Order: sequence, then C-alpha cells, then structure tokens
Amino acid sequence: MSKKVLGRGLGAFFPEYNEDETGQEKKSDTEKTKTAIPIEPADKVNVVLNIPVNHIRANPHQPRKDFKREALDELADSVKKHGLIQPITVRYIGEKRFELISGERRLRASKLAGEEEIPAYVREVNDEQMIAFALIENIQREELNPLEVAMGYQRLMEECKYTQGEVAERVGKNRSTVTNMMRLLQLPDFLQAALRDEQISTGHARALISVENETDQRSILKKILKKSLSVRQTEKLVRSLSEKDDKADSRKQTKKVSPFLNQIEKRLRDNLSTKVNIKQKGDGGEIRIEYYSNDDLERLLQILDEED
Repeated sequence: MSKKVLGRGLGAFFPEYNEDETGQEKKSDTEKTKTAIPIEPADKVNVVLNIPVNHIRANPHQPRKDFKREALDELADSVKKHGLIQPITVRYIGEKRFELISGERRLRASKLAGEEEIPAYVREVNDEQMIAFALIENIQREELNPLEVAMGYQRLMEECKYTQGEVAERVGKNRSTVTNMMRLLQLPDFLQAALRDEQISTGHARALISVENETDQRSILKKILKKSLSVRQTEKLVRSLSEKDDKADSRKQTKKVSPFLNQIEKRLRDNLSTKVNIKQKGDGGEIRIEYYSNDDLERLLQILDEED
C-alpha cells in the first residue's frame, strides 16, 4: 500500500473521485457526489493533490531524453523510505486525466518504487507554457545535457515563435549564452555524439565549431581524447590551425590584397564580432560576412543600420 504523502484527496476537488478510509480510490455514488465540495473547472488549479500515477501521461514537450537508470533506482529507494518530498507539476486535461508539466524523473522513480499515487501541483497552462516550464525547470536543475538545452531553445523559437532575445528572457540567460548554445546544433553528428556522451565539454565543442573542415575536426577530437586536452589547450590548437590556414590564404592573395584592405577587414571583424573576409577582384571585390542564425543576422543588420 502506498504511503500517505503531501496532498489532498481528489474527491475534494473532482466530484467523480472519492476515497474510502484506507485511502483507496472509489467511485462516488449519487449521494456522495452531492456532498462533495463543489468546485468549478477553472478552480481545479493551484492546488496540490494525490493523483494516481497511472492517470498521468508524459509531457510530450519534455526536452530531456536521457534518464540514467542508476540515478532513478537511487531516487526510487529514497521514495520508498521517505515518500516524495517535492510534488511534481501537472495540468488537468479532463476525464480524471492529467499531463505532466515537470518532474518526469520523480514520476518515473515513484513508479519504480511501486507508488500508486503521487503528490502533484495542478496548474493551468497552455502548450507554449508547457514547453517553457519543462525546459526552465530542467535547466535550473542542470539535468539537461548541452544539446538538449540547445534543442529546447530551438523548440521555443520554432513552436512558440520566440526570438532568441525572448528565449533568453524566459529562461533567465544572456542572449549570447542562448546564441552560443544553439550553435552547438551546427556540429556534425560525431561531435554531437561526443558531447552527449560527455567525452568532450561544451567548451571543447564551442572551440570546434569554428573549424570549418570536418577532417580537421576529427583530427582535433582524436587529440582531445588521446591527450585529455583542456578547453584552453583545444582553443590554442584551433587557433594554431586557423593561423596556418590564414597564412596559406595570404600567400595565395599576397599580390591581390593590400595592407589597407587587411586593415579594413580587421575593423569589420571587430565591429561586427564575426568572421569577415575581403577578396579583391580587379578594381573592386567582395566582402563576406558570416552569421550563425536568423537572429544573428538580425543582430548584424541592427549594427549596420546604426552605422547609417
């Protein structure tokens, strides 16, 4: 029999629910329904209830994909001994059913512990808020790997139509932090796998983003794993590679690019905070400015507009 934990019986808030003296769920008859506390559907929120675990469905917007079994087993043991201290958060979706907003790890552990009910805080939220709540809770608890965080940001932008600035505001991060995290999604599959499996850190991954050649990325990854290179050592290795490439390019363009154009190129890089390349073609030429997302492009346009 499951423990009696924090929360009020469902019968107090949902007339179709009632409990006998043992705490077991029982269908209300007509007379008991009349004596139940009357409550409007709009008021079935902002309360903590004991809800049957099999009446709660998973959050389809859950950004977290990996749940380590060992950690779940440890939490399940704790639930068996002490009960669940912190309620999960759900929303009511009708017909005695609820949808998880946050707390999937606690819900899974409670099921493993054999609990029949779980304390849950009921909130009234829409799909947009579901995504945001699930993402924010996991980020605050540092339970997501970097790629899951980046994909969560991307989903907020795609499904909720947020800008990067709005995402940053809602998750309490700097806009540059959000931009840098989302750039991780540009990594090739083998680097994403290394990051997900914790073979490399976010710092290593960010350094490797600026390496354009995939062969070079694989070579640097092998060195990181073989020599246990730190982030600083990796950044130095990437800079060294970049300098070699720049020297090779400059040798090819020695007769074409003047010191004046080199100076202009450097000024543009500093002002725009991104890669800029100038190629001279006869009396004219072309300027290449790199951007990493639509939001980053908008940032560059704002800078250029301010120059007018």
